[in-house]
Order: sequence, then structure tokens, then C-alpha cells
Amino acid sequence: MTNLKILFTVVATLAVFTFVANVIPQVQSAVPREIVLSADMPPEELAAIGEEIYAGVGGCTACHGLGTRAPDLIGVAGSVCATRVPGQTCKDYLFESLVNPTAYIVEGFEPIMIDQSITSSQAELWTLVAYLESQGGEVTVSADDFAAALAADEAAEAAPAAPVITDPSQVDVMAVITATGCLACHMLGGQGGMVAPPFEELQGQDPAFIRESIVDPNAIINEEYSAFAGTMSPTLAQMMAPAELDALVDFLATGGVAAPAEGTEEPPGADPDSAAAPADSAGGSR
Repeated sequence: MTNLKILFTVVATLAVFTFVANVIPQVQSAVPREIVLSADMPPEELAAIGEEIYAGVGGCTACHGLGTRAPDLIGVAGSVCATRVPGQTCKDYLFESLVNPTAYIVEGFEPIMIDQSITSSQAELWTLVAYLESQGGEVTVSADDFAAALAADEAAEAAPAAPVITDPSQVDVMAVITATGCLACHMLGGQGGMVAPPFEELQGQDPAFIRESIVDPNAIINEEYSAFAGTMSPTLAQMMAPAELDALVDFLATGGVAAPAEGTEEPPGADPDSAAAPADSAGGSR
């Protein structure tokens, strides 16, 4: 009798789970479609592709639309873009905001955005401009704009690839910091943003912890900078060669001194031999 009860319970349980599994709507995974860009696309199609990038791989919604990290763009971008900089058209202002985001900062917000050309092609950037113009305004991105962007992208792809550095000691760390836009949020030697821990605070930290903070920036969040958590791209480490990542980790952990990037001057009063006190945590929006 006991065995029959156990069997009945098992069968009844399986029946319930089978029923539930069949009444739950089945969702088919959507494979991201391949986007093919061309200069003869109408404005509406460019804007539609730009919307996909804005809401997807562009990562724009990590900051825009929250009302705290960056201005809300949906519904208003196309109506205010031409009023920001006197004499600058809407599309030119929006494109510059993507590739040189610190050129004009909306009052009340921090300069936390990096140059989007680091992760997007010129053509993709123009689709973003078209989408943002469509938010309350008229799309003025032309075939000429797009043709020039496609030509620039083709030239960049055809250019000889820079030799890959395999020796961390040969890496120009400041060039890596500049190229990846780290100083948009972090401060180093008195220069940079203040919405993430200053790099000097990482001196003396465990290199493994610093590496994890770069590879997985949301693994540990510093409460002091929690309002900007998620700002740092989780693909940042993929933009570096392994030797560059190794050199950057060593530089941050040891407080190594690197020459200022070309075209910049050493900040006044900076003391490269000074040692900063180790911080308890380096998480947050690095």
C-alpha cells in the first residue's frame, strides 16, 4: 500500500508539472538579424536601425532615460539638438556628442560618456543620429553623410593592422587609458572625471581584484559611486590586447608612473612619486 501511495504521488506530481509546462506560453529565441547598411537607405530606415542600436548593442539605455546619469533623449532629442551650440545644426551637434561627448555637457550631468566611435562604426553612428533626430524633429541625415561614413569605415578596415604587443613592458599605458576613455569617469594625476574611484586609490590593491573590476565592472560596487553603477562597459577588457590589460593592471596596482599621453601636459603640482592610500573597494562605475 505504501509503495502504491508513493507511485501515485510521483505520477500526480509529474502530471501537474506537465500541465503547467504546456499552458505556459512558449517564447522562441530571436536571433539578432544582420544589419546591412547602405547610402541609399531612406531616413525612416536609418532611424529604425539607429533605434535598434540605441536600445541594444549601443548600450545607450544604461544611462539615458534614467533621469539621473544622462539627459532623457526619447521624444525630445530632435527638438533641442539645434539649440545647444549656436550655429551648429542638429545632426552635427548629435554626431559630435557621440564622438566628442565632453564638448558640451548638459547642466546637471557629469561627463561620463566615452567616445562612441571606439565601439561603433561611422555608419552606425549616423543611424543613431537619424534616430535621435526623429525624436521630436526631422531626420536630416543625408545620403552624402552616410556615403562618407561608409567610405571611412571601409578605409579603416583596409588599413594595415597595428602590430600586436605581446610584452606588457612595451605597452604605453597612458595611451590605453586614453583610448578606452577611462578618464571620463576616473581621475588620474588631477585630471579626469569624479564619478568613479580615482586611479590613485587603487595603488596597493590586489591585482586580481583590479583585473576583475575591469573584466566584470559590476562584480563589486563601491557604495560611494553606486549611483553610476553600470556605466562602465562590460566589454572594456575585450577592447585591449592581453598584454595591454596586464600592463594596465600592474600600473594601477603599483601606482606606476607613465608619461602623459601625446598632446597633453602633466597636470600642475602632480607628484609622480607620491603614494596614495589604498582604498577599501574600487568598484562602481569605473
